[in-house]
Amino acid sequence: MLQVEGLGFAHPAQQGSLRVNGVALTEQPGAYRSQVAWVAPRTQAFDALSPPACWERRAASTPPGMPQLLVDLIDGLALEPHVPKALYRLSAGTKRKGFLAGSLVSGSAVTLLDEPFAALDRASMDLLLALLHEATTHPSRAWVLADYVAPRGVALGGGGGVGGAGGKRTV
Repeated sequence: MLQVEGLGFAHPAQQGSLRVNGVALTEQPGAYRSQVAWVAPRTQAFDALSPPACWERRAASTPPGMPQLLVDLIDGLALEPHVPKALYRLSAGTKRKGFLAGSLVSGSAVTLLDEPFAALDRASMDLLLALLHEATTHPSRAWVLADYVAPRGVALGGGGGVGGAGGKRTV
């Protein structure tokens, strides 16, 4: 059973090893984690922070050109009025948009998106789909999406994905 949080290091692998660019989670956990963008969708760990404070935590790995993408995401995901607020003051959908924006601009070798479309409005879903389609042209980054149903316009890769918990599919 593959779960996104396992790839993101929240739960240790029960067998095998997790490696990103030759770095094993069990041998160099800090180096592994620095290459993986993942935020548990329902976490409250960052609730006292504003979205920009969360984004700054990943700033060291953000490649050139990504700040413009962040500006575009703030606009496209309608985050502008929420930027100064603490995350605990945001709705589930707006909070998720903030986490998505940070993950999308992180420049991480692996980006894990757990139920990325949950609690999003249609315009935000369409923007995320467009960005994910564009992301397929980046050979140096891997994107792992886990959800119960593939969103409209997203083909499951690798023969239909890998089974996950409770009917969730990881692709």
